Amino acid sequence: MRFTKLNYCQYLLSSQINYTLTNLAEHLEHISHDKINRYLNNKKLAPRILWDNVKDLIEINNNAYLVFDDTVIDKRYAIEIEPSKRQYSGNEHGVIQGIGLVNCVYVNHEIGKFWVVDYRIYDPDRDGKTKIEHVTDMLQNLVYHKKLPFKAVLIDTWYATNNLMLYIDGLGKYYYCPLKRNRLVDDTSGQEDYKRIELLSWEEKELESGKAVKIKKFPAAKKVKLFRVTVSTDRMDFIATNDLSQGSTNVVQKVCKERLQVEEFYRELKQLTGIESCQCRKGCIQRNHIACAILVWLRLKDLAYKTGQTIYQIKHGLLSNYLVQQLKRPDVPMFIA
Repeated sequence: MRFTKLNYCQYLLSSQINYTLTNLAEHLEHISHDKINRYLNNKKLAPRILWDNVKDLIEINNNAYLVFDDTVIDKRYAIEIEPSKRQYSGNEHGVIQGIGLVNCVYVNHEIGKFWVVDYRIYDPDRDGKTKIEHVTDMLQNLVYHKKLPFKAVLIDTWYATNNLMLYIDGLGKYYYCPLKRNRLVDDTSGQEDYKRIELLSWEEKELESGKAVKIKKFPAAKKVKLFRVTVSTDRMDFIATNDLSQGSTNVVQKVCKERLQVEEFYRELKQLTGIESCQCRKGCIQRNHIACAILVWLRLKDLAYKTGQTIYQIKHGLLSNYLVQQLKRPDVPMFIA
């Protein structure tokens, strides 16, 4: 029997708890653990495979958003895994051992759907690239090669660098991103020195419609619109956009909420595909495992959209089907004296 990526994806989709290669080999006839290991170690599944599978599923929209963000695939108990390194995890609010995954999510907010369209493994020891460079590469590829229509890019403070913001602006696209409170800006058109964003004064009208500011080290004539947005009772964000026609803090708040779609993706990916469960040391196996896990998420999400179910109902429904069959024809019949 020949082992393929379809076999491995089917395993990740079907299994509920155990996602190890040993468990897979124990449930496949005529396929050994070594054969599976050799396949995953010799095959190269690049991010391109994701695009090949998602391009016909996307419901495109000229007003769509691109969301760039990253997560850490937890490997805290396996420090010898090749692509893993010590890095900050927003989910853990601290530094852990893991594999960095930089992602691009396409959000069609008008119909409430989203799709992951590209990703990169953060492995600077191997390719020398920063997360910002990975985002720039993906953005360039989406605009010039995939030609995916969208209106704006949503990023968090980590990616809100001068170079990336200006690059997005140069593409003729809008960006919306929170700026750190110590970022230096000028809202006086050069009459006063740059000051930290948190020290700016806000008039009532500016709270409703934002204010034009110049960010330090931006080109002289390049201004952005800055908004003070209430995120929660104890959190206030300062959102910058190059859409100077934007005049509503409420609209900006709604736009920024679309960035939360990526958090939904992370939660589903980690809970339902076993993406964090592979403990193989080889980097190639880890990369292929990640690629297959994302393809499994894509399949589950597509089914969820088509059936009106949640992705959890589809995955856990496999156990429900099993229980129905066991109640009808149990493999281990119950006996009571």
